[in-house]
Amino acid sequence: MAQLTGSIVKYPARNLVAWYVGLIVVGTIVLTLSICRGAGAPEITFLDAFFTATSAGCVTGLAVRSTPHDFSFTGQLAILLLIQVGGIGIMSITTFAMFNLGSKPSLRARAILTETLGADDNTDLKWILQHVLLVTVVSEGIGFAILLARNLFLYEPGKAAWHALFHSVSAFCNAGFSLHDDSLVSFQGDVIVNVTISGLIIVGGIGFPVLLDLYKNWRRGPLEGWVNLHLHSKFMLFGTAFFLLAGFGGFLFLEWNGVLNQMPLWKKLLVSGFHSVTCRTAGFNTIDLTSLTNATLFISMILMLIGAGSCSTGGGFKVSTVMVMALHAWKTFQGATRINFARRTIPSEVIQAATATALLFSFVAIVALTMLLVVQQSSTPHPNSPGLFLDAAFEIVSALGTVGLSTGFTGTLSDLGKLIIIALMFLGRIGPISVFAALSMTQRNTPVEYPKEEPLIG
Repeated sequence: MAQLTGSIVKYPARNLVAWYVGLIVVGTIVLTLSICRGAGAPEITFLDAFFTATSAGCVTGLAVRSTPHDFSFTGQLAILLLIQVGGIGIMSITTFAMFNLGSKPSLRARAILTETLGADDNTDLKWILQHVLLVTVVSEGIGFAILLARNLFLYEPGKAAWHALFHSVSAFCNAGFSLHDDSLVSFQGDVIVNVTISGLIIVGGIGFPVLLDLYKNWRRGPLEGWVNLHLHSKFMLFGTAFFLLAGFGGFLFLEWNGVLNQMPLWKKLLVSGFHSVTCRTAGFNTIDLTSLTNATLFISMILMLIGAGSCSTGGGFKVSTVMVMALHAWKTFQGATRINFARRTIPSEVIQAATATALLFSFVAIVALTMLLVVQQSSTPHPNSPGLFLDAAFEIVSALGTVGLSTGFTGTLSDLGKLIIIALMFLGRIGPISVFAALSMTQRNTPVEYPKEEPLIG
């Protein structure tokens, strides 16, 4: 125990893991209480409560039980609190509380917050935390107000307010939990709901460092403000715009004569845009995913793997990671020895970290898919299981990217299958590298250096 405690103190990532484990454990215990079960609903088993608490705390959105029917208002409130705390980061909340109580955060707490929010050693953490919470409250408040005004035309005031609050928080935190069993399919043609939810998803998924950077520089004017933005912010703005447009165009093209066939043009554009946004780890859907083509599902998987921004409410191996790798590949093909962008040179350590992140993410996905196929389909011949491989792969990517989209495979999971998905959701929220670093026993230096020899690549 002493060694484990010492490890947590020494490595901030382990502390972050411990906090999220604690959040999930508390959520699991609460959701198993009878007060959280909906009227007439079957008993919430420990495993189902564990799955739901992990999905909510890790802002994923995959569900093995119906949120509107199997959980009472108390249960739904518990899920919402797990989403909120998991979305903005439990360490952000606790450190903010320490600041306001007058006590100074420890060096360990500063290190955790630096890792979570992308701060540097000279950053006023109190200012950052205040503005993180301010952005959260303002964004969710605006979303709540708009959705409430829309819901008042559909429900009585109490229900309208609860639905507006739940979906506003769920959207900003990129959680994907909905109080409708069909997610948002019933709002497929509702422009107000689609635009509001999409806006919340983008703001929550772009990352707090980018939002704070934009806030600091917006008064300088477009040109000067852009020049003074951090390189990470420029990467995120470029990358987010590119992947949103690519997802929109791909979905529109591939499904023009598919699920979009009978829709008017404005609705085709609306549905395509929403699907592209929600693949950024949000998990809502306005169309039946089982009706999509294999090509569309595969492109959706790529978008889910990439995910949102670093230090955001979203998951994936991050837009900035892809931007660094793409720029590195392009410059390497050109024969460049340095990777320069926007009058900045990207350190080789960052390139190595981006490559390691993508490789580790992919490795975890491959191992998890293998395990899930063995658990779920090992006794079923391929001709008797058409489409199940793609469904399983889609589920794995959705869980690891903390997205929450599903082709219906979640409801077929065995107990072992649920445990695999639970582990993936946790890994996806914390980040594979953070978890593996948290579990590593020691940090070893290698003083001996041997003669260098280069293997053949490519």
